[in-house]
Amino acid sequence: MYRYFIQPQLNKMNNSLIGYELLIRKHSDNGWQVPKLFSEIPAPVIADMLAETTAKLVLKIGSVSVNLNRTQMMNKQINAALIKAQDQLRPLKLNVELTEEPGDEAITNADLEPMFKRFIQRGMEICLDDVGTGDNQINEIEALFPYVSEIKFALQNFKESFQDPKIQAKVVYWRDIARKENLRFILEGIEDDADDLEIDLRQGYYYGKPHLLKINADDPD
Repeated sequence: MYRYFIQPQLNKMNNSLIGYELLIRKHSDNGWQVPKLFSEIPAPVIADMLAETTAKLVLKIGSVSVNLNRTQMMNKQINAALIKAQDQLRPLKLNVELTEEPGDEAITNADLEPMFKRFIQRGMEICLDDVGTGDNQINEIEALFPYVSEIKFALQNFKESFQDPKIQAKVVYWRDIARKENLRFILEGIEDDADDLEIDLRQGYYYGKPHLLKINADDPD
């Protein structure tokens, strides 16, 4: 069984809740776990779960973010579910986060651009997740900036703590790129106080852990 957990995204400047990110979890004998490979999740499962979950979030928040790798982004069934979800959420925004996951190398930026245009026409927004990780380096993703509203830097992708000067330098680097390109910048994976830098939009255990959004009354806790 798969379900979405939701994690709050906050604007630290005015201490307001700006949205939720939907995070897929799989239930097993050991409880809810993060899937080893998101590419193994069947497209029909993602499509059905996305429609059912967003239906429960209508009018509750400003935006909802959902993670997809490049392979999932190109799947027609998932695409149809995204459009249905946006129609359910309107006037709220569905923010589609493009993640960095091994195995997606064959899908080029040129392949993604028509899909991005279609999403934007339907009122969605695009986020580049995991910037600075794996293939999501500046020279690989800057061609997508004209279609993007937001970039995210994930602290959990690095072994070093946020207080490490090297990590802070990376965060500042991407924060400044976002400012230059007029994009929102979210710092995620925050587990302790992160007031050292001028970053308004934040996400992480420090501000709220992901929690299950039940679709059915008998969903396990």
